[in-house]
Amino acid sequence: MNVPPIHPVRMSVFAEPACLPIVRSAVEKLCELANMPADGTGDVAVAIDEAVGNIIRHAYADTPGGTINISLAIRQVCGQPRLVIRLRDFGRGGDPQRFRSRDLSKVRPGGLGVHIMHQCMDSVRYQKARGTGTILVMTRCLDGGTR
Repeated sequence: MNVPPIHPVRMSVFAEPACLPIVRSAVEKLCELANMPADGTGDVAVAIDEAVGNIIRHAYADTPGGTINISLAIRQVCGQPRLVIRLRDFGRGGDPQRFRSRDLSKVRPGGLGVHIMHQCMDSVRYQKARGTGTILVMTRCLDGGTR
């Protein structure tokens, strides 16, 4: 896949629902510039919506004033160009080992964000941040290859 050189994008947004369209637009534009197929771009957009929504809801408990630092980059991983998304919050941290989807056999609204992110991205990794908060790193192959 021919990927033009693209500089990493870094932004800091308030952890508020009104910022979701801004983040989503930036991700979609980067995917477009990197020649990612439309279905891949759609998957990444859904994953970023879920990730930011989870940060707003869980890390900041829907309390205004929190910040999310976001980094978007195209990197070569194992010889394949990949989109690497890094989100860092400063909210109440949790145990990254406990961040998982609810039981899918129980039909009810909500609780599927982590599952959806795993379905849309090649990798989803959480780690405790230094101080407070959590770092989430998600990757996706640009050409839709092996996931």
